[in-house]
Amino acid sequence: MATDFPAEISALRSTFEQIEAVTDPDTLRSQLSELEDQAGSPDLWDDQDHAQAVTQKLSNTKAELDRLGSFRQRIDDLEVLVEMAVEGNDAETLAEADAELTKLRADLSAMEVRTLMTGEWDERNAVVTIRSGAGGDDATDFAEMLLRMYLRWAERHGYATKVLDTSYAEGAGIKSATFEIQAPYAFGIMSVEAGTHRLARISPFGSADKRQTSFAAVEVIPLIEGTDHIEVPETDIKVDVFRSSGPGGQSVNTTDSAVRITHLPTGLVVSMQDEKSQIQNRAAAMRVLQSRLLLLKKEQEAAQKKELAGDIKASWGDQMRSYFLYGQQLVKDLRTGHEVGNPQAVFDGDLDGFIDAGIRWRRQQVSDS
Repeated sequence: MATDFPAEISALRSTFEQIEAVTDPDTLRSQLSELEDQAGSPDLWDDQDHAQAVTQKLSNTKAELDRLGSFRQRIDDLEVLVEMAVEGNDAETLAEADAELTKLRADLSAMEVRTLMTGEWDERNAVVTIRSGAGGDDATDFAEMLLRMYLRWAERHGYATKVLDTSYAEGAGIKSATFEIQAPYAFGIMSVEAGTHRLARISPFGSADKRQTSFAAVEVIPLIEGTDHIEVPETDIKVDVFRSSGPGGQSVNTTDSAVRITHLPTGLVVSMQDEKSQIQNRAAAMRVLQSRLLLLKKEQEAAQKKELAGDIKASWGDQMRSYFLYGQQLVKDLRTGHEVGNPQAVFDGDLDGFIDAGIRWRRQQVSDS
């Protein structure tokens, strides 16, 4: 059946206008003007943290306005392309228009998902920690597979990433890794990946061809900003320094530059070894610790409110996705039901379908509660 281009283009415009109304370009342009004024201040870089926050927000706001303008232009261009194809009875150009329509639908869906992220910290950068669970070498190998998956996903989107800490296993893979994703709405996007991930496969590490199930936990927190004011007294922390290590436990640093900070009241532990100096690693570890404490504080407040309201729902994060690398070859999200029959593509960073479904599912959970 031939594509009904007028109806499809009309539907695109209608949905786009709804998204535009939520995004509010006029407010974005006003914010852009203010940020440009701040960025042009001669004393901007007297406070480097503030300067970086301003320049990043400026870049993000410009990108958002450009995205909106570009999408409207693409709809207009598609309409012109269809008119030319129809007037010239050009089947090849119509096929090109059909392909562009498919791309526009996919991009519009992604923009629509962005409007669903209205949480307090959704716009922030994200700090992601992956920890291997039960399953021995398979679990540590799985943790490394997940790390690669998320870094490849970020690379596909052009998002900057920075691995902050890696704890290598004695055998295969990693015990844990922490990395930062620097992108608009990185926390809002990645927060739906938090929870327990399960891998089922024929183990490459065992002598017998037995199926092995292993687990890894993914934690996602928003990166704090200077305005968040989370005070951590020196008496509340214990700081240890050690040498950075590489795969197999080998030392990759001849000085004690790596830092481990333990928050004594809560037992939270943060390690950093990516930076070259002890001072830089300590500063990075404190930022992540403050981020975790901020999130913990908000979670405790939310839990208290739920208790007062009689809400005893369990967390939705546990065993949220299964990866099957034998027989049926499948990756399935247990919350949304979204599944893909090509696990290798998923491990290569093709995660958008799972993330979009997760964001829509989360919004529905909030609406139903």
